[in-house]
Amino acid sequence: MTCENIRSLVHAYLDSELDLARSLEIEDHLRGCESCAREVADVRMLRTGIANGAVYHQAPPALEERVRSLLASQPHRRGERDTKLPRLGWTLIGAAAAVAFVAILLKDVLPLPLAPVANTTHEVVADHVRSLMANHLTDVASSNQHTVKPWFDGRLDFAPAVTDFKDQGFSLIGGRLDYVENHPVAAIVYKRREHVINLFVWPMLHMEDSRPVAETRDGFSVVHWTQGAMAYWAVSSVNTSELEKFADLVREAGSSPLPARQ
Repeated sequence: MTCENIRSLVHAYLDSELDLARSLEIEDHLRGCESCAREVADVRMLRTGIANGAVYHQAPPALEERVRSLLASQPHRRGERDTKLPRLGWTLIGAAAAVAFVAILLKDVLPLPLAPVANTTHEVVADHVRSLMANHLTDVASSNQHTVKPWFDGRLDFAPAVTDFKDQGFSLIGGRLDYVENHPVAAIVYKRREHVINLFVWPMLHMEDSRPVAETRDGFSVVHWTQGAMAYWAVSSVNTSELEKFADLVREAGSSPLPARQ
């Protein structure tokens, strides 16, 4: 995968339109190419800004009043077709036409707004698959939460909670550093029988706690939620109901868990 390939596929990659194998190739390239990683991050930031309405500004109330006043001042007789528009009316039409023309010119340059959740789902599933394919499931292999949790100290600028749920059928086997949206995250690894569960954790400041949302992607179960200003994304090949049970255990072990689902 070359830098030229990356540039030609960046929008398809961010839209989750590529197959898993091609997406993994791109992500492997981004890990070793600072220039391409920066370009992808810039495009993602632009898309997020557009999706959040950062480039839109509401017209002041005075403008609406002025437009209405000008339109009301124009004479209009029933049955007579208007042949003139107020000067401001022509100005507004011209501006709208100009915007439409620019949009046509840039339709293949500027991306459409991206749904952040869909993109994150794509990334965590790709990270989960890579951890299994590359035989790099853990950086610290231990079933002792008091070994795994301190391992993250100094490697991340936050302290993820680590709990073993062996008695409930979800055994802690270790942890590692991973990346989501080009930022380091904690990956806490569990096993449910022969199924691996990757629990990705990273800070999500100023976000209210949310209940778990379950979905499937490429045959994998995904459950995500926010709690205590942290984002949690669990990915596994176990069925969705089992992964939701795991999510409830993690939430209940937190400092301020939400009520369990009814």
